[in-house]
Amino acid sequence: MKLEKIYDKHYKKLILIPLALFIIAIIILSISQMTKGSVVNLDVNLKGGLEANINKEVNFNEVQDYLTNSFEDVSVRELKNPITGKTNGINIKVSNINEEQLRDVLSKKININFDDSNEYSVGFTEGDFATSTYKSLILVLIIGFILMGLVVFISFRTFIPSITVVSAALMDVIITMAIISITGIKLGEGGIVALLLIIAYSIDTDILLTTRMLKRKQDNMYVRMESSIKTGLTMTVTTIFALLAAYFIVFNPVLKQIFLIIIIACFIDILTTYLSNGSILVWYMKKKGLS
Repeated sequence: MKLEKIYDKHYKKLILIPLALFIIAIIILSISQMTKGSVVNLDVNLKGGLEANINKEVNFNEVQDYLTNSFEDVSVRELKNPITGKTNGINIKVSNINEEQLRDVLSKKININFDDSNEYSVGFTEGDFATSTYKSLILVLIIGFILMGLVVFISFRTFIPSITVVSAALMDVIITMAIISITGIKLGEGGIVALLLIIAYSIDTDILLTTRMLKRKQDNMYVRMESSIKTGLTMTVTTIFALLAAYFIVFNPVLKQIFLIIIIACFIDILTTYLSNGSILVWYMKKKGLS
């Protein structure tokens, strides 16, 4: 069996691939924390700042370039009609300025009536409130991870298989966050929700693999592993295609961010589940004389 030859001879080497990615991810997040004060780029809602909507047709690319050159920390996106897909305005998120400064810059590029709420609207998120929200969401993420870990330990009651499942989920989250950091994605509340979903999904695929390899007795461990990989990859590939379709259909930025982050994590999960968790399980079962 081809799978048996690969894992029987190279399971120790296979572990190094996700481990190297994990170490690189830790380095990336550490550098980001030291240079930017945060491991990832944060959205206005989690950092504080202004969010303005301009509900009129404008030259999006021209306005985007203009605002990017005018402000250090700004993001601009098109507002589209969810039915027709036609662009009917822009959304601006910017930090470290006040509304007067924003109006002054916009008035030089766009002919806009700032007193017309149908044409221009603005909201402000206090920095302290945004920071508090961010810390609360991170706390929820940590608690969710701990609870997932407890469920795994209760389920298997064996240290190495349990810690392997938990470590694979941790790798998924950390590596995904590193990709978010280097790609410049601005993490919002939806992104935190996506990270919670990543933990649940990762635990699911790892428990599937671990359960079939440890608790099923028919055939040898490589046959059971192959069965688990086929099922797990089918789940993951189906999820990726479904989320890709949803990503290109929806216009809601929160949903798009959730879908994008989960898609990234699904690819990472393939590596951590079958190269890290799978290889450690092969080592563990050999050591215990299981097959």
